Amino acid sequence: MNSYTAKQVSEILQEDDPRMNLRTVRYYTQIGIIPPLELVGNKRVYTDKHLYYFRAIMTLSRTGQTLASIQETLQNMELKDVEKISEQMALVDPSRILENETLKITDDVIITVSPRISAELRQKVIDSVSQVLRGTDHEV
Repeated sequence: MNSYTAKQVSEILQEDDPRMNLRTVRYYTQIGIIPPLELVGNKRVYTDKHLYYFRAIMTLSRTGQTLASIQETLQNMELKDVEKISEQMALVDPSRILENETLKITDDVIITVSPRISAELRQKVIDSVSQVLRGTDHEV
């Protein structure tokens, strides 16, 4: 188990988001949006588990959720699910969202396509995904 100070955590997280500073790390710790710190010897430290929580918070905040709703979402979640959210952070990069087109195929399936693909290829992708969802995966 790796252990980190608040300063080390903020430095690690700043690689993902420059706005994640020491003050923010301490604030999130204070309001209890992340689990309590681990006790190593006589010191309280952050662990890799806390990094997953911080990255999940960053991911969910990029989707427009408030801290209160994020806290509610994360508090009943298993660590493996928090990990999955934290791994999605690159997909919710605001600059990528602005340049790509997001298409809702069904309530459960949303795809994102680059504007660099042709209209023809874009339509083939939509048709293929739609066919798979209907259970008919024939060639397009």
